[in-house]
Amino acid sequence: MAISAKPEILAPGSKPSGGVFSDRNLDRLSHLLDDFIRIPGTSLRFGLDGIVGFIPGVGDVAGGLASCVLILAAWVRGVPRATLARMMLNVGIETAVGSLPVVGDLFDIWFRANRRNYALMTQSLGIAAPAEKPRRPWTDWLLLSAALLVLLGLILLPLLLFGWIAAHVLSFVKMR
Repeated sequence: MAISAKPEILAPGSKPSGGVFSDRNLDRLSHLLDDFIRIPGTSLRFGLDGIVGFIPGVGDVAGGLASCVLILAAWVRGVPRATLARMMLNVGIETAVGSLPVVGDLFDIWFRANRRNYALMTQSLGIAAPAEKPRRPWTDWLLLSAALLVLLGLILLPLLLFGWIAAHVLSFVKMR
């Protein structure tokens, strides 16, 4: 007697895995970090990342490290490098701007890098429908290159200004 069984076809990302990097766990993590708490009577939400960000010195670094779990999970799951670069850029922006007192903390609550990164990962893996027009990898690299050029400018500009001031001060001291 022949047994004919049809294979079960699961959509990408819907396999019932209980692993640490499962869709359910990563969604919960991004929710916990970015929009776990709702202020009653409003639609304003924030998470542990926003709360920890108020701790001077270590809060934003701790939030950035927690955000790296999503990037690691995306890498393990095979997300393209261009998307990983966008995810790292999101965390970098949130950590850098979030380190500014008060204004940075409000930006951290508004920006929600973890929710953005979770959406990027699921869209890249084909688990969720894209929320925007699909990007091409070269546009991701163009965005990353532009961000790195701006960052390089932000690093070099103060150094050049400091060198210019130091040269003028030294020439003034030599004149005396």
